[in-house]
Amino acid sequence: MFKYFPTNYVWNLSVNLSIEMGARMGEIEEMCAPLQDAAKAPDAAGTQAFRETWIRMADKLVSLAQEDEERGRLISAGEKLIRAANYMLTAERLLAHGSEGRVALYQRFLAAFAKGLDLSGSPCRRVEIPYEGTHLSALYVPAEGVDGPAPLLVQVNGLDSTKEMKFLVGLPTWLAKRGVASLIVDQPGTGEALRLQGLTARFDSEHWASRVVDWLETRPDVDPKRIGMEGVSLGGYYCPRAVAFEPRFACGVVWGANHDWRDVQKKRLAREGNFPVPHYWSHVMWVWGAKDMDDFMTIAEKVHLNGILDRIRVPFLVTHGEKDSQIPLQWAHATYDQLVNSPKRELKIFDERTGGVQHSSFDNSANAGAYIADWVAEILGGRTARGGKA
Repeated sequence: MFKYFPTNYVWNLSVNLSIEMGARMGEIEEMCAPLQDAAKAPDAAGTQAFRETWIRMADKLVSLAQEDEERGRLISAGEKLIRAANYMLTAERLLAHGSEGRVALYQRFLAAFAKGLDLSGSPCRRVEIPYEGTHLSALYVPAEGVDGPAPLLVQVNGLDSTKEMKFLVGLPTWLAKRGVASLIVDQPGTGEALRLQGLTARFDSEHWASRVVDWLETRPDVDPKRIGMEGVSLGGYYCPRAVAFEPRFACGVVWGANHDWRDVQKKRLAREGNFPVPHYWSHVMWVWGAKDMDDFMTIAEKVHLNGILDRIRVPFLVTHGEKDSQIPLQWAHATYDQLVNSPKRELKIFDERTGGVQHSSFDNSANAGAYIADWVAEILGGRTARGGKA
């Protein structure tokens, strides 16, 4: 883990995530160098300082992109806009719910990201999935080199990630090269669903996951018999739960197991383990639509996988970082041990040799992501070598 701020895990997590999303080290240095004192300040003051330096860099990149666009250099403009969006998202993610300008910053981030995709020629496109009288927003990335309906991996967020973050980290690109399409979803409690539509999280993830499968089954470019699901961090709860109750999924993957999130909350109340975001308790109450802490803890009691996983009868991969300081390694073993009816279950612990030892491999996504992509390609009928059939 790259520890720019010696005493601030939450900020280090954010910097590492930004690097995994494609940040440039010179820009990281320019943004972070003025923040050493602010990193030791209380959340409200510290995050405001963080926002200022990161948005200043985003503004610079937007200006440079405009100059590129005026000269017809659209690929360069698009790449700069995507990097600016990375920095906007990193700043927005640290702000408290209800912070002045947060929604406007998020909407600006969405616009920069969308324009960046368009100008750079990315095949990734935003789509909308009908849900509860409104929609769930998602990013669709087609498989490369596939004639006819392709296998697809649905990918869902954790507590504080977004579909754009998951796209930029790289798994959809790695899957596309292996002949597997991706649908990265802002499910209830995350991304657009939470920020712009007020759709809060729910413990019964199959409720929204089934609507996603319904929509995918209408697409001629997707093989409905080869749809898998992956979840990162808290998605390590959402995904197994959804696969257990939605039999149309052909496989499941967790990138960071989250077998008993209620226990994690109890430990965090006792100051055990690291928080992923500032203002943590107000953040989780916002995500879950809780009125107060008592209400939140009542909701959290339902967020566990005990007594559920024996329903899963498809291949399942459980991955975890050996030094995960947010979710204890024991929960990866618990998930694996309870997958008793999976015909092909696997537990992969990322260690010092492989890299990716931190929470959901945010310290090094490349090797861990490649392992996941290879496993998914093998299960869903993609390819793991150039020239192979998919």
